[in-house]
Amino acid sequence: MARPQAHECAPYYQKYIALAKGDSVNEIVKNHAFELQEFYNSLPDAKADFTYADGKWTLKQVLQHVTDAERVFAYRALRIARNDTTPLASFDENVYVENGFANERALSSLKQEFNSVRAATDVFLLGLNEEQINRLGTASNNPVSVNALAFIIYGHLLHHQNIFRERYGL
Repeated sequence: MARPQAHECAPYYQKYIALAKGDSVNEIVKNHAFELQEFYNSLPDAKADFTYADGKWTLKQVLQHVTDAERVFAYRALRIARNDTTPLASFDENVYVENGFANERALSSLKQEFNSVRAATDVFLLGLNEEQINRLGTASNNPVSVNALAFIIYGHLLHHQNIFRERYGL
């Protein structure tokens, strides 16, 4: 299995795919799972409610966002891997954050949820065969492969890790 090709997802997602290092789903999991788990679990309580600018999300809201987005991407991958050809709707990340109430939760609770979703995603992805990984479906009115979704999941986490480091001072 190779890295996703341009036709396997909307152009918007190429920036995430580019961040995931490896040439297969197995490789990106091997290359990034532990590092990402360690990073996100080390998010400090002292910065839980920090935002780097007015109108930007708190650290807790970003953590909930990456967890929600991973759930959505993994659900899309599940549907497509199981050969469900129903086009899948988009989601509005801002509405999810607004209605997630992350700021009312303890950071430890958000980390626990993150860890559960991460573990479930990796077990799911590593259990797919090549036929399932190669399947194409439709999400947000664009073609997308299960392979691309796996790389998007990891690239999205890496993207936000970079933002945490650059803008949240972590």
